[in-house]
Amino acid sequence: MIRFILSFFGTIFTFVTMGIAVVALSIGAVFWIYGQELPSHESLAQYKPPTISRIYSGEGHIIDEFAKERRLFVPADEIPELVKEAFISAEDKNFYTHSGYDARGIAAAAVEAVQSRGSNVRGASTITQQVMKNFLLSGDRKIERKIKEIILATRVEDTLSKDQILELYMNEIFLGQNSYGVAAAAQTYFNKTLEELAPHEAATLASMPKAPGKFHPVRNMDRVLARRNFVLKEMAENGVITQAVYESERELPLKSVQNGDYESYKTERPPRDYFTDEIRRQLSRDFGEDEFFSGGMAVRSTEDPEMQDVAARALRRALEKYDRSRGVWRGTGQVLPDEVLGDEAAWREALSAVEIPRDVDLEGQWHPAVVLEVGKNDARVGIEGVDEDDDGHWIPAKDAQWARKRLEDGNLARKAKVAGDLVSKGDVVLVRAMTKDSDGSFVRWTLRQVPEVQGGFMAMDVNNGRVIAMQGGFSYQDTVFNRATQAKRQPGSSFKPFVYASALDSGYSPATIVIDAPIEINTPQGVWRPKNSTNKFYGPTPLRTGIEMSRNLMTIRLAQEVGMETVARYAERFGVYDNMGAFLANSLGADETTLYQMVAAYAMFANGGERVEPTLVDRVQDRYGKTIYRHDQRECTDCLDPSVPESRGPRIVTNRERVMDAITAYQLTSMMQGVVTRGTASSQINLPVPVAGKTGTTNEAKDVWFVGFTSNIVAGCYIGHDRPRPLGRGTYGGTTCGPVFQEFMKEAIKKYGGGKFRVPPGGHFIKIDRYTGARLDNDASGASVVAEYFRDGEEPIFGIAYDGGFAMGSNLPLVEEVASSRGRQVTTSSGGTGVVGPKADFGTVSSGGLY
Repeated sequence: MIRFILSFFGTIFTFVTMGIAVVALSIGAVFWIYGQELPSHESLAQYKPPTISRIYSGEGHIIDEFAKERRLFVPADEIPELVKEAFISAEDKNFYTHSGYDARGIAAAAVEAVQSRGSNVRGASTITQQVMKNFLLSGDRKIERKIKEIILATRVEDTLSKDQILELYMNEIFLGQNSYGVAAAAQTYFNKTLEELAPHEAATLASMPKAPGKFHPVRNMDRVLARRNFVLKEMAENGVITQAVYESERELPLKSVQNGDYESYKTERPPRDYFTDEIRRQLSRDFGEDEFFSGGMAVRSTEDPEMQDVAARALRRALEKYDRSRGVWRGTGQVLPDEVLGDEAAWREALSAVEIPRDVDLEGQWHPAVVLEVGKNDARVGIEGVDEDDDGHWIPAKDAQWARKRLEDGNLARKAKVAGDLVSKGDVVLVRAMTKDSDGSFVRWTLRQVPEVQGGFMAMDVNNGRVIAMQGGFSYQDTVFNRATQAKRQPGSSFKPFVYASALDSGYSPATIVIDAPIEINTPQGVWRPKNSTNKFYGPTPLRTGIEMSRNLMTIRLAQEVGMETVARYAERFGVYDNMGAFLANSLGADETTLYQMVAAYAMFANGGERVEPTLVDRVQDRYGKTIYRHDQRECTDCLDPSVPESRGPRIVTNRERVMDAITAYQLTSMMQGVVTRGTASSQINLPVPVAGKTGTTNEAKDVWFVGFTSNIVAGCYIGHDRPRPLGRGTYGGTTCGPVFQEFMKEAIKKYGGGKFRVPPGGHFIKIDRYTGARLDNDASGASVVAEYFRDGEEPIFGIAYDGGFAMGSNLPLVEEVASSRGRQVTTSSGGTGVVGPKADFGTVSSGGLY
């Protein structure tokens, strides 16, 4: 009997032992099979998480940031113990003692799943397992993934220290609101650094991993609060905080940026604009989009925030002035439903959800508003960000009387007499506060609208190409299309300096006479008869007057004399075009280019003819602080020399390519000064330092331009419709874009200064009559006298005119500006007077073919 019993139990023992062995072998086999094709965990030692790329202004302030995953990497030794222990208490209290997985936790989760019949399946992953899941595996809930987690977790525990694993976890984990890692989350939810977090705030962050997409601190406040208090309790039980601290922290309300308890970190920075978005576009092209959005770059931009504000304001003022001169009200096209208008909280919530520009600051901030009531004369509005008062906020009738409403069928209504003629109840509009110029006191609210016409503006340093300001439209939030860099437009007459530059470099001088007379050119499309904007002809005229008064016919004849192939080469050398067609019409700016290219090209006139590449970025550093791009490649030979006295700056050696002769650059600059002092821009530009520039107005004024420069800053503006169409009578580059340049440069000169244009060596001045091109005595003076710069050794030839080979009528007048044919009186340097010879006619000058 005893033998039988022993035999029975021996058999059972054998079966149990064999069963255990089989189970162990099976488990081992499963782990061995799954362990064969796992990704390498060794890559974690070279972890480079996707981090934020930040853009800094030229003054070193953060002005924008870009990231697919908003993450601020923090080394483990810089994460406060309080924050570490909060996450350990919430996620893995045995973190420092287990070997990668928690067998007890897995067993407890399995029992709970069986008891709930699968309705309550919770994870039992340790922090190490979560790291494996986040980095090397998928997030699906399958037994295969759990097995792989455990295998990788045990392997990585042998490779990395606990602090290294915790560092990976706390920088990689998603915590909601596009925040990855604890540092970014602390900024997102509390606008604090990790060191500034209180226990209840650290516990709030540690609550998020449970359900980051659902634990919103406002919409799911109760769930987040309950989870936070649970984490605080765990922290107290684990000895991280005392019982007294736990009890006091538990009673605190759940505060957050999202609930309005703290200001967002975004309020410390300007809203995104065209400048930083263009940096994003260019660096994404140069380094790759993935590297830019995840490489943790530190980008030092060239932007001057003060001048950027001036540029935006100046362009917006011109665009709005033009828009209001048209007298058409279009509104925003957005309407709120009637049911929300009776409740302030409801209409404020609905208004906040409307996509409408909120970045416009022109004579004060523009606010989104909704029309709550339309009275007999006035309209009451509710304004975003402005508290209601007892009387309400009203748009008076007189504020609407400038416009006619654009109807749904495209027609215009009669001119408005009361506010109700423009707006209806529920309309979403933009308003701003009108104030007194004398003391800034409030007068009333006034309706505003984003102009239909658009434009661009850009300013840069002529010596190093640093772009200090760029505005690509009226409002970035209205349209992100950057018209300074992306809009291809006809430059019109602002291209003419490149025709004149090619002529000056080909042996012509500012005193060279070119015939201003009718031209007929046969083209495949028919006969082309170009004309001057005045529809008049002025006969033989010096080059200087031709560019000052923007004579089209002179430009065409000059381009024909020089050769359009030569003109095209110059335009391409300056970067205006990549491949310019050698057609005569292109000498008048018929080919399309960008404002960015035009301003950069004009900078080479201003700096004496040296190539300069425009840049929005001074320097780019990678995540480790290594400089991977630097714009200024000039050599500073004395920067490290301690013997250089403080009174003298270091010597900078330029290695830039020369694109045009320095004397030619000065001659052209001097001629373009005449555009500003007495030519097509003279009515608008009035600055305390010498300024040169050129206006541009295309056919039917579809685009208007002005590009100009001082001795150190070049700036340009263009205005036109995105789908080109005529701007209307009386719209010219000088009168429309000129004021933008004037307003900006007035402030730029205060900050950056300016002076006389540098006269290059190798030449001498000769005084001439700017109407006839005749040489004058050195002591001559008067309105018609101008000192032109000629190369040494080149004696200018006077009295020869060029016609470009085109036929013309006889006996043409010399210039229309000369009212009399009896000569002009000039004042000499000794105080006496002299008479310049009588007005010439076409029969007294030679023409054609004498180049």
